[in-house]
Amino acid sequence: MGIKILIMTPAINSLKNAKIKYQIHPYDHDPDSKAYGEEAAEKLKVPFDRLFKTLVVSIDNNELAVALVPVSKQLDLKLFAKNIKAKKAKMADKKDVERSTGYPLGGVSPMGQKKKLKTIIDHSALNFDTVYVSAGRRGLQIELSPKKLGSQTRATYFKISK
Repeated sequence: MGIKILIMTPAINSLKNAKIKYQIHPYDHDPDSKAYGEEAAEKLKVPFDRLFKTLVVSIDNNELAVALVPVSKQLDLKLFAKNIKAKKAKMADKKDVERSTGYPLGGVSPMGQKKKLKTIIDHSALNFDTVYVSAGRRGLQIELSPKKLGSQTRATYFKISK
């Protein structure tokens, strides 16, 4: 008989409440690691293209929005601004990210955030049956269908990476 570990975060709760199929993947997070997405992909043996980092971006008038891009790529802020119909975009301040989402940096999930933010998922997510995103804390990833991820976050899909 195996031991069942019960891990709950707002992200996991939001998926449970929506009856969306998902899998949780814990791993041992190294507190010295600053490349959270790369660390998760390596420890879970997931291709860097299939694990998506959640980035919070400040757009016009300091409004916040979410970008999900593969760990293997960088967010193209100009493409992001164009697709979200903003004049400009820059990475959001750490305090604003944590206050708005309720998650620590390196553990920001696109789901279960305190405040629902506009979200764009890089279109490459649609190349996979499932993708991985943060479950709401360092050392914990959620695997789910990119279409379910999009419906849960009310996201649109565009090319936003380079």
